[in-house]
Amino acid sequence: MDWVPACAGTRRKGERGFTLLEMLVALAVFSLAALALVRLQGVTLRTAADLDSKAMGQIVARNLMVEMQTDPAPPSVGTDEGEVDNGGRRWRWNREVKAMDDKRLLQVDLTVDGQAGSSPVVLSFVRVVP
Repeated sequence: MDWVPACAGTRRKGERGFTLLEMLVALAVFSLAALALVRLQGVTLRTAADLDSKAMGQIVARNLMVEMQTDPAPPSVGTDEGEVDNGGRRWRWNREVKAMDDKRLLQVDLTVDGQAGSSPVVLSFVRVVP
């Protein structure tokens, strides 16, 4: 009698392993799920960067607004533009000043843009003319 390993030929009825085709299908499904997660992570990173840029743009716009509100001389009616450095970046701003019905008030529309391809931050406020 030859020696035979204990596991050989001891399969019970109903027990069977996975076929190669089943393993390939399972691997394909897992790969698709992994690719979807990688793409989701990329979208999340881009969204976080855009939110960071938007928040910094709002801070820059508010800083410019405070400067305009606290300047003793009111801004002149019309449009103006310039650049300011803040947060390690250069921000472009456009300002449009309009007279309101009440001559003691000016409406100021301020647009701040810091990055090509991203939407600019728009801030409107009213300035009292002394």
